[in-house]
Amino acid sequence: MPILNSITRRTLLGAAGAALWLGTSAAQAEMLFPEKEELKFGFIKLTDMAPLAIAKEQHFFEDEGLYVTLEPQANWKVLLDRVITGELDGAHMLAGQPLAATIGFGTEAHIVTPFSMDLNGNGITVSNEVWAEMKKHIPENDEGLPVHPISAEALKPVVDQYKSQGKPFNMGMVFPVSTHNYELRYWLAAGGLNPGYYTPSDTSGQVKADVLLSVTPPPQMPATLEAGTIQGYCVGEPWNQQAVFKGIGVPVITDYEIWKNNPEKVFGMTASFVEENPQTAIAVTKALIRAGKWLDESAENREEAVQILSRPEYVGADAEVIANSMTGTFEYEKGDKREVPDFNVFFRYYATYPYYSDAVWYLTQMRRWGQIAEAKSDEWYDEVAQKVYRPDIYKQAADSLIDDGYLDASEVPETDGYKPATAEFIDGVEYDGRKPNDYLGRFEIGLKGDEDVASLSN
Repeated sequence: MPILNSITRRTLLGAAGAALWLGTSAAQAEMLFPEKEELKFGFIKLTDMAPLAIAKEQHFFEDEGLYVTLEPQANWKVLLDRVITGELDGAHMLAGQPLAATIGFGTEAHIVTPFSMDLNGNGITVSNEVWAEMKKHIPENDEGLPVHPISAEALKPVVDQYKSQGKPFNMGMVFPVSTHNYELRYWLAAGGLNPGYYTPSDTSGQVKADVLLSVTPPPQMPATLEAGTIQGYCVGEPWNQQAVFKGIGVPVITDYEIWKNNPEKVFGMTASFVEENPQTAIAVTKALIRAGKWLDESAENREEAVQILSRPEYVGADAEVIANSMTGTFEYEKGDKREVPDFNVFFRYYATYPYYSDAVWYLTQMRRWGQIAEAKSDEWYDEVAQKVYRPDIYKQAADSLIDDGYLDASEVPETDGYKPATAEFIDGVEYDGRKPNDYLGRFEIGLKGDEDVASLSN
């Protein structure tokens, strides 16, 4: 049972609590009494951690009776490990992390997510030298600017040139089960380049690869590119725009152009934490939904968010760099700034809802590139998605926010957890989350059916 000062604080801070205390509305939601009020959440220094920063700075966590400390982590593995050990109560995570951990790829643990943090937000950047060669194969518009989206077909002659000289073509991504890894692989394969496979005995992900992908922590991407260790990378903001500002590289494509309105990060907690603290999980989700909505409500809010994120305790990059992608634009080659209003989406298009079909897509990519070594049934994909993604928690949080007057019922999707089939990918291949094996069978490059890496021709 919560102690008295906890009840008093919730009564004073929460809109629902205030209404119940004053007896003003019988329609108000029941008060939540979080089992654990003092929480520590982890994040990586990327702009898409914004819902956490905003939930704290706008006091949305406090409105739910939560006292939250946000702590940056060195890398994605450290972040995941600390959530598993309980040093962190939850964290800003790569969408693939809860799924991979739950099925036992890498560190094994049952992680769940009730909240999707954003749509889009990543880009692929190449060095100036690579860009100069790529431009020879890219058509220009009437203004003499490259026509977007840019296919990896323009990169293929560059990679072939490296091969002919006996040199490896290296690119960075942030983690083996990151959205960045799968987006970079998708783009390369759509352009005829093999990004390599994982096998049970070789987890480098470079088996049979035309382009060698390796892990580089996000904030270190520009420096690693400048040093010549990698020729390009896929990362979230502000580290693509940082390359533009430093004059060391050119973002050639955004993930929005690879897969329109693709799901990005999630908020992850252990299944045991959620089971032991169900009211806390709902309260956290409520605060994060409000933060997502606040971020998408106005240009003024975005500008305020840029200033908040630029602080050293959050992303710590210059506000000007963060604003380049957070306020409706994206700069490719220096001076080529274009309107991209949906580059960062935190609430629109039901961005915060944890769709099963999003989970299934990430699982298909794990299978496509060998992280899942054996064929799985369509039912298996659905079962794993439902084990990890928790729209039931989201729905409880959203219903409470509707009762509190913070959310309209129209802002919550009516869904069975699966989005309609879509072909809004750079290669036009249709994805239906209910038919993952049919989807995998559509690709020329990648595992499908009962194939394993050994059975593939070079």
